[in-house]
Amino acid sequence: MTESEKDPAQQVEAALKAFESDFERFARFTVDSAQCPRLSMAEAEVEQRLLDELSTRHVGKKSAIVACRKLIVRELPARRALIGQLVEKNQREMHLALDEVKESLRELIETARIESESLDVTIPGRRPRPGHLHPITLMRQRIEDIFVSLGYAVEDDREIETDFYNFDALNIPEGHPARDPQDTFYTTDGFALRSQTSTVQIHAMQRRGAPVRMIAPGRVFRRDTPDPTHNPMFYQVEGLCVDRGITMAHLKGTLAEFVHRLFGPETRTRFRPSYFPFTEPSAEVDYSCFNCGGPGCRICKWSGWIELGGSGMVHPNVLRGANVDPEQFTGFAFGLGIDRTCARIYELDDIRLLFENDVRFLEQFR
Repeated sequence: MTESEKDPAQQVEAALKAFESDFERFARFTVDSAQCPRLSMAEAEVEQRLLDELSTRHVGKKSAIVACRKLIVRELPARRALIGQLVEKNQREMHLALDEVKESLRELIETARIESESLDVTIPGRRPRPGHLHPITLMRQRIEDIFVSLGYAVEDDREIETDFYNFDALNIPEGHPARDPQDTFYTTDGFALRSQTSTVQIHAMQRRGAPVRMIAPGRVFRRDTPDPTHNPMFYQVEGLCVDRGITMAHLKGTLAEFVHRLFGPETRTRFRPSYFPFTEPSAEVDYSCFNCGGPGCRICKWSGWIELGGSGMVHPNVLRGANVDPEQFTGFAFGLGIDRTCARIYELDDIRLLFENDVRFLEQFR
């Protein structure tokens, strides 16, 4: 055992020097220091943890300064008071230095916490991204506005229908071959998802009678395989005009005015003979390509014409099924796909894009 190890005064001095050496890194946090750093809350908490470890090491129960107290009893009575005062003085200085840094770190942590939780009302706010209407909704509104201006009412009704309204009332009895391409999704108890919005026309005539002038936009469902031009769920609008003396001339004039307002006054229309169970005579309606005007382009498949939809004079059986006397009233009906029209106007090569909810695609239609 060396002489320094035997002398309590030297051991107290050695404990103080060891403390001062380890405490040197914390001198910058003293209150009187002009260079007290600005730390983040995480950095200040790390310093606080290191300070606690230093405190345990130098003033804890197993520290060197506490061990010096046990040596006092070994000294002569004349030196006990001196050694005791020396130990007490150095231990008190250690505690004062530690407490000062602890308070400084506590204030740093509190300041950092307040800053992180504060709200600067002068900073410009984050503006929420406004939404916008879907392109199909935009097209539906355009179509509705045109027909409302022509005196048509907009009717809406159920999407789940009975077999009577979906087929029988439209002159498509059970076993009729026209049911095959319009086969839909059936539920229990004879209900089915409607395969055309013509069902709304039957409800409207039964409820309001004749005369009636209306359009019925909405979703319809068919067992189609999805591809660039087909979807098992799509949007359709059908129109109906029933009154005394209605002829094919009224039908052609109405659809011609519609395409003029939708695509421009230079747009031409043509009728092609066709067959639909609920109209007689029936016709497919085409309009001149809004892009090329007739010579042919990619949009019209180089024909100069684009198919609008089906039309014709309402079949007498349909009028009878809706409690309208075909001897007094005649009428015309027409139908077109909203999503297909939308795809043509926006030059989309795949209507499935309209239903995939890809924000990158939909953001283009503001």
